[in-house]
Amino acid sequence: MSSSSQPSSEEDDGLEAAVDQAISACGGDTRATIRALIVANEYLESEVSELMKAVSRAYARGRFKAYSG
Repeated sequence: MSSSSQPSSEEDDGLEAAVDQAISACGGDTRATIRALIVANEYLESEVSELMKAVSRAYARGRFKAYSG
């Protein structure tokens, strides 16, 4: 086996553990788990949108300088 496949396996194990934890948190109901994940995703998307707006306003006010390389 190559060493590059090991991190992938560890990531898969972590992902599987997260999946099991999410399903367990919803009492084993996979539909409830999917519903909860969709709600959480929508919340995070709205947070990202708000943060992007805040950064844009700060950039427009000169609080951030453009990266010139």
